[in-house]
Amino acid sequence: MSGEDSDDARETQGHARRFLSRGGTALLPVSIIAAGLIVGGWFIGDGFRRAKVADRAVTVRGLAEREVTADLATWTLAYSATAPDLASAQASVDRDSQSIRAFFGEVGFPEDALQPTGVNVQSFTNNGVVSFTVRQRMTLRTTDIARAQKAVKRQFDLVRRGVMLEEGSGMAYTFTRLNAIKPEMVAAATKDARAAAEQFAHDSGASVDGIKTASQGYFEITARDGDGGGWGVSDTPYKKVRVVTTIDFYLR
Repeated sequence: MSGEDSDDARETQGHARRFLSRGGTALLPVSIIAAGLIVGGWFIGDGFRRAKVADRAVTVRGLAEREVTADLATWTLAYSATAPDLASAQASVDRDSQSIRAFFGEVGFPEDALQPTGVNVQSFTNNGVVSFTVRQRMTLRTTDIARAQKAVKRQFDLVRRGVMLEEGSGMAYTFTRLNAIKPEMVAAATKDARAAAEQFAHDSGASVDGIKTASQGYFEITARDGDGGGWGVSDTPYKKVRVVTTIDFYLR
């Protein structure tokens, strides 16, 4: 009897060990699922937090201005002559061209600074009488801004010499080194925009984080004192460069 009891005990213990082994194996997937739910829940919560932060942003504009001096002067001179025959009209225009060249030579420009840029010939008939008009254009192009200004101030000397300048004549000053100052101006405009965003954030109890989006506006070059030049108005070499940037800043 004692041998049979011993065999029964060993069989019972074997069943117990197999049950515990199967139970431990069954609990392992449950633990993995639970850990996955915890980690997934954290990512979902963090995603909602990030989405909430992303929704908090402010849009501001930054301004940067700089005064510059033009480095290129272009003076277009348009003049014409009308006569009963083409040869006479052309001769009159040639005399004006000589007077113009002499004028710029006296001011101190080399001969190659002044170049012809166009000519036009038209004929008209009025009551059977034919007349010819010759129109000429010459252009001064120089980087000597001071000398160009001096020439403009003396332009009435051309009128005294009989040269009648037509509409389309005028001096234009251009600033060509915009690319050299663009990076600094964009940085200044961005700094100005951040200052505005920080003021807004301070007033609303928040703080400014990084940039969400940014767009650079067009660079605008205008006359410093508001005189844009044109027919009958003298342009100025003193310019103002202006740029406005639009930036979205995150708030936290």
